[in-house]
Parts: sequence; C-alpha cells; structure tokens
Amino acid sequence: MISPITLDALRTLDAIERRHSFAAAAEELYRVPSAVSYTINKLEEDLGVALFDRSRRKAELTAIGRLVLEQGRQILKATEELTALARQAADGWEVELRICIDSVLTCGPVYDLIEAFQRIQPKTEIRLSEEVLGGSWDALNDGRCDLVIGAEGVSPAQGFALHPLGEVVFEFAVAAGHPLTALPTPLPASAIHDYPTVIVADSSRHFPVRSSGLLDGRSRIIVPSIEHKIEAQRRGLGVGYLPRHRIMRELAEGQLVVLTLDKPRPPEQISVAWPRDNPGKGLKWFVEQLKQMHFHADCGGLTKNL
Repeated sequence: MISPITLDALRTLDAIERRHSFAAAAEELYRVPSAVSYTINKLEEDLGVALFDRSRRKAELTAIGRLVLEQGRQILKATEELTALARQAADGWEVELRICIDSVLTCGPVYDLIEAFQRIQPKTEIRLSEEVLGGSWDALNDGRCDLVIGAEGVSPAQGFALHPLGEVVFEFAVAAGHPLTALPTPLPASAIHDYPTVIVADSSRHFPVRSSGLLDGRSRIIVPSIEHKIEAQRRGLGVGYLPRHRIMRELAEGQLVVLTLDKPRPPEQISVAWPRDNPGKGLKWFVEQLKQMHFHADCGGLTKNL
C-alpha cells in the first residue's frame, strides 16, 4: 500500500501551521493558494480525516492534524539528515569513523585530534572504542574499526598499512611497602613466584591471545584494562609489568616502586594501522596527523614531532 502522505504534503502542512494561513504558506512555498488548498484537500480525502478546523478564521489543526504534523516533522528532519549524509558520502567524507585505541595509551592526544577534525568536518560521527593487546588487530580485521592507534607488535593478517609510533617501555612495578622491595635486585624469577600476577585480559575474539607481563606458574588476577591493572598493583593485590608512561605519577608520589628483574621485558613497538583499501577522507586526515606524532615513553605518550 502506497501512503498518501508525501514529503510535499508534509512540507505544505508544516508551512501552513507555522504561518497560520494557507495564503502565507503559499507565499513561502512559491505556489498559488489554490495549489496549497488542493494538496491539503487531497491529503484529507485520501486519509479520510479532517486535518484543519475550518470553522475558525485562521488555519488551526485538528487533534489528528497535529498528530500527523508532529510525526511528519520528524520524517522531514530525518529526510534532511539523510540527504546531507548522502552528499557527505559522495564527497568522500565518512558518515561514521570508528577509531580503536589500545589500552596501553591514554586518550588525551586523540581527543585533541578529534577536536581539530571537528572544526573541518563536524558532520562525521566519531566512534571511539578501547581494545587490549590482540583485540586491536582483531577489531581492525573484523571491520569493527577503521583505524587503530597503539597496535602492538606486527599485524597478524594481510591488507593493513602501518606507521610506527615508537616503543612502549614496561617496568616491573609493585606497591610501596611490598615484601619484594626489601630484596636485593635484580630479582630472579624465583623471588616473585609466591605473589599473584595482575594480567590484562586480551580482548581478541579470533586471533591468538597475547599475554601481558604473564609470569607462569603463579596465581593470576585478570583485569579488563591497563587502568585497572595499575590500580590493582597500586593496592598491592599483585605484581607485574606496567607501561612506564602510564605510571609516572604513581612513581613520583611513591605509590608504586620499580624493581629490576634478571630478565627484563623488552620494549614493545606500537603503530597506527588502517585498511589499505579504505579511501575515506576522514581516515586519511587522521593518518596524516598521526604520522606527524611520535610516542615518547618519558614524555607521557603521544606528542607532536618538532
């Protein structure tokens, strides 16, 4: 069944209600008054209802007329938004850009980029998500995101472009006053065997799970993000490796203490990654901006190249 309610009829109904007369609506719509009257009369006839109370001097909607107008205005707004989105997509700008940030990084520098992007393209919706370890690659491979910032290691799949950001330095950290702080360093693995390890759960759904500072043979406390791992270790619930740039405040305030192990964890390369076949202008803009940035472990994270 084809509805008699057309966009033209809704626009006409809207103009009459706003201008309080058929004649004024006709002027706004660049039509003769008879054309406006015909549109409304035809709509009323097809619907079998009266939309206007014609017993009054000025055009006033009936209860049914107001219902049709209120719902119709939502349709008109949605149509305008859809038209704008279609034109935006035709110009090469994404309707939505999905950015995944690895848990090892903080969001501050990314928020700065988003703020700058909104000044040039406010219509693109930005959707941020957080993944852990292999979850970043997994999200990119599954098409759940368009850009990964802070992807660790090398890509486990083909078809992605990469740009290195730098290396994350990990420190073995324990709470102030932890029994391990009384032992001489470097600590052997046997010295920490009796203490729980705090582990960040890998959010990968399909790729092999990557461990984060996992030391075998001990009890584990599994948490969902680096932020939770820092808090758990700060409270003395367990031990493990933490990214240096994320714990600088806790170290300065004496809440955490770095201990040297006889087999320290090597730095981890992190990168920006995106699909090679994605031509979006928004993605290209973010990639170009990120290529001008570098990760500095001693400066708290991502910074602009000088």
